[in-house]
Amino acid sequence: MDDLSTIRSEALGAVSQAADLAALDAARVAALGKKGSITGLMKTLGGMAPDQRREFGARVNQLKGEIEAALEARKSDLSASALAAKLGNEKIDISLPARPEAQGTLHPIGQVMDELAAIFGEMGFTWAEGPDIEDDWHNFTALNIPPDHPARQMQDTFYLPSRPDGTPMVLRTHTSPVQARTMLDKGVQKMLADGGSLRIIVPGRTFRIDNDATHTPMFHQVEGLVIDRTTHMGHLKGCLVDFCRAFFEIDDLPLRFRPSYFPFTEPSAEVDIGCSWKGGELKIGAGDSWLEILGSGMVHPNVIANCGLDPAVYQGFAFGMGIDRIAMLKYGIPDLRDFFESDLRWLRHYGFSALEWPSLTGGLGR
Repeated sequence: MDDLSTIRSEALGAVSQAADLAALDAARVAALGKKGSITGLMKTLGGMAPDQRREFGARVNQLKGEIEAALEARKSDLSASALAAKLGNEKIDISLPARPEAQGTLHPIGQVMDELAAIFGEMGFTWAEGPDIEDDWHNFTALNIPPDHPARQMQDTFYLPSRPDGTPMVLRTHTSPVQARTMLDKGVQKMLADGGSLRIIVPGRTFRIDNDATHTPMFHQVEGLVIDRTTHMGHLKGCLVDFCRAFFEIDDLPLRFRPSYFPFTEPSAEVDIGCSWKGGELKIGAGDSWLEILGSGMVHPNVIANCGLDPAVYQGFAFGMGIDRIAMLKYGIPDLRDFFESDLRWLRHYGFSALEWPSLTGGLGR
């Protein structure tokens, strides 16, 4: 029992006097390590009589718990002190100018968004935006996505706390909700009723639970929407053929439209561009292979009806593609994750001059 009292005094004293986390760990090892004082006491239990072992073992375990609690409390205090000291020593003078760069550059994502605006702007499209945080109705239900669709599962979508009225909220999984919001706009509906045509592109951030060399939890998409009384599948095909050839700057770029399925379009089509893999290197253009780059189709009548329009009167087409993906294809960027690493060396290599404003007459990209 005298040993217990001595060990308790020495162990707790070492814990309380530990000046930093390294000293605290040394105190832990001295008491609870393989060769520690408490461990040594535990080894003596085997040679004691049963009654003595029961009483002495209980006291050793009590002391062990007391030392562990003291270690945890001291660790918390030292960690807080270390953090406070670190924050105190790492002050940043925000009044100082940024470190000078010999030449500023634009991020490839911003550049490609400008290229999209230049191409579709020539076709009469306008730029539309919407919130990153969406309600379930705009993100899924309005777009004819059924309740059992995989995209609505927790493993695919970032769900947020519901509104007070119980409305489920999500980080939008695509930019298509902006299409619904635009069609629901009373001014847009009046314009359509007067014989006008709705043409929008919707670039922006989207969010899905995925992360590898070709997927990130946050990425960028662009959606396109045309609504009027006469637009048909032939207009969709012509629009996307012109876009792909202008974007990749290949006048005779082959395109292939394959039947597919999307809940919000009917009929639906995947769009492939021609390419080759000679020598293991991707080359976009004429070749013996195809590469899928976007999805498209005629807007489903249910979507038109959900957005307050009469599908017997109005029809249109929609398409969507990953901005990051087409940037990687056009500019030879191998890893999607590098887009978001904020590495100035990478940006100097893949970035664009702020003076290189893309246009169909002046040229796109480099």
